[in-house]
Amino acid sequence: MSIRENIYSVIDLIMPANVLVSVFDKGGLDEIVKGIKKSNPSVKFYSTGGTGKKITEILGPDASKNYLSVEDFTGAPEMEGGLVKTLHPKIHAGLLAERGNPAHEEYLYKTLARTGGGPGVYFDVFIGNLYPFTSVISKEGVTSETARVNIDIGGPAMTMASAKNWHGIAALTAPSQYPEFLRSLGENNGSISLELRFNLAKEAMRAIGEYRKAIGDYFSGLDFQKDVKPFLKTA
Repeated sequence: MSIRENIYSVIDLIMPANVLVSVFDKGGLDEIVKGIKKSNPSVKFYSTGGTGKKITEILGPDASKNYLSVEDFTGAPEMEGGLVKTLHPKIHAGLLAERGNPAHEEYLYKTLARTGGGPGVYFDVFIGNLYPFTSVISKEGVTSETARVNIDIGGPAMTMASAKNWHGIAALTAPSQYPEFLRSLGENNGSISLELRFNLAKEAMRAIGEYRKAIGDYFSGLDFQKDVKPFLKTA
């Protein structure tokens, strides 16, 4: 494995053409979906489950023109319990791929088309927020098992991938960011500036750090015999 810096030109302004959405908190979703679509009527949204259902409701009768489910995009069905939905090369390549990199374009458009039923895309915006782990563990009587199943895996992975690749994608991690994001789109003729992408990435990285720390702190304080084993069905 080789790790290197991006040697390709970084684009300042990017128009949102492909938007990946995965939110637990659906507050402001109507505002951000309609606002992005207004800036680019041909934008395509990708999502799963309840978020996807909400987006199709927002888009209305012609939703199919602007929406594609992650399952249809990847060709991979969701695992029972929602445990695996977005952990797929088509998703993470679209978040991490460098723009202008011929090898990455080859991977997105040709390699994935051969192996995944269709070409990938560069995602321009990721809109995501996580399962509310901290609010779950703050409830009286919560068990270690309830806490465990409320650990988000796919969400943090997509968030960090987007934040890492702020050269090419904007990571929105809270509904409070939506108004400023839409204002910026309006000021930049429907495009996302490099500076805004960087500032959003900083907030995303901090949020994921706090989320991971909360999980580590909670489980580090548990005693297996007293706090964990009693809540397991063991053979």
